[in-house]
Amino acid sequence: MVVKLPQKVKYIIDTLTEHGYEAYAVGGCVRDSVLGRIPEDWDITTSAKPDQVKEIFRRSIDTGIVHGTVTVIIANEGFEVTTYRIDGEYEDSRHPKEVTFTACLEEDLKRRDFTINAMAYNESQGIVDKFEGLEDLKKGIIRCVGNAEERFQEDALRMLRAVRFSAQLGFDIDEMTKEAIKCLAPALSRISAERIQVELVKLLISDHPEQILTAYQTGITKVILPEFDTMMETPQNTPHHKYCVGEHTVKAMQGIKADKVLRLTMLLHDVAKPACRTVDKAGIDHFYRHPQKGSEMATEILKRLKFDNETIRYVSKLVYWHDDQPKLTMAGIRKAIYKVGEDIFPLLFMVKFADIHAQSDYHQEEKQYEIKKMMEIYEKIIEQKDCISLKDLAVSGKDLIEEGIKPGKEIGNLLNKLLMIVIEDPSKNERQQLISYVRELNKAK
Repeated sequence: MVVKLPQKVKYIIDTLTEHGYEAYAVGGCVRDSVLGRIPEDWDITTSAKPDQVKEIFRRSIDTGIVHGTVTVIIANEGFEVTTYRIDGEYEDSRHPKEVTFTACLEEDLKRRDFTINAMAYNESQGIVDKFEGLEDLKKGIIRCVGNAEERFQEDALRMLRAVRFSAQLGFDIDEMTKEAIKCLAPALSRISAERIQVELVKLLISDHPEQILTAYQTGITKVILPEFDTMMETPQNTPHHKYCVGEHTVKAMQGIKADKVLRLTMLLHDVAKPACRTVDKAGIDHFYRHPQKGSEMATEILKRLKFDNETIRYVSKLVYWHDDQPKLTMAGIRKAIYKVGEDIFPLLFMVKFADIHAQSDYHQEEKQYEIKKMMEIYEKIIEQKDCISLKDLAVSGKDLIEEGIKPGKEIGNLLNKLLMIVIEDPSKNERQQLISYVRELNKAK
């Protein structure tokens, strides 16, 4: 089997070989090439030690020299070149206490996480596959190299990575590997939130976000997202639903495009339902104010997982407004756009469609009609370029100051009052009309 190496990668491998060292492309780039995918990056492993790599290549950066990694710069593009190594004892479920460089490729491949990531390639030797990675690729299996418990004890994040690879590739997790995860999942509590976040997002935006159920079944979410376990345990005894909260959440994630903000929104849109659940005399469940409470909880969860402020803002607002039902009039939708935000409001259509598609058939057609009607009105508002924010208002704070309004809170309040008038009737968004209204207010005072 031939792997097509990028020219720069081939140059690095050939150059190391010319100097008497072994060198191979290794890991995910080999796996993806075999699968017919385009690798995101190319890693190189070599028998040359870091100092020897640095001597050979004019430009390099010591990105992880303690662990044998040097980034070689070729035409302003960086490639990680790592010396064959044997890892010592792991003390923190992430880093080996020490590493020993070795001249044996097999020893280096032996320390890697999964068989499908433990293959190497160069043009002279072809694919080096010591652990049946090619066979596991054919079978669609995620399996640890060697003893699964040992691999997970070395780096606990590998347990979440197993589920993430399963989601990205559509593969099953080997039973022994899965059993080891169930046994060792609590060790994920020692992994940083930043590393958890990266793997979780990759899982969520994959083709199979439903694999979060595997994370639940193996005890991973109990550690990294206990709120999901609570959702899985919360029924929805209501005509509008046919799944428990957690199952509905998974179906909703499957029904929206693979975007970080949108998938996170669907993951958390009903996160507060367990806390807000009440049961009436007829045995029907109600979840009053769960969007508002959910927005608060989503903010806390995303902060805990170290997400950036922009992602938190988008997700928390979408959660807050996901169940809102504005009046299906031009003025009603203009008000909704103003409340929700011009940048966030269009995303609500996808969120609402995904939400109702994950519900029961009860009133499905009516619910879909309302969303489509909302979209039609929204598109007309955008087409007409109606004023829906202060930046589009025909007057500014400067204009109000010229009319004798003192700078400060009063100007802000008055501008918002003018905006509400214009949102109700866009024809009034004319400077002279608005200035006349301000003057009348001043006279009344």
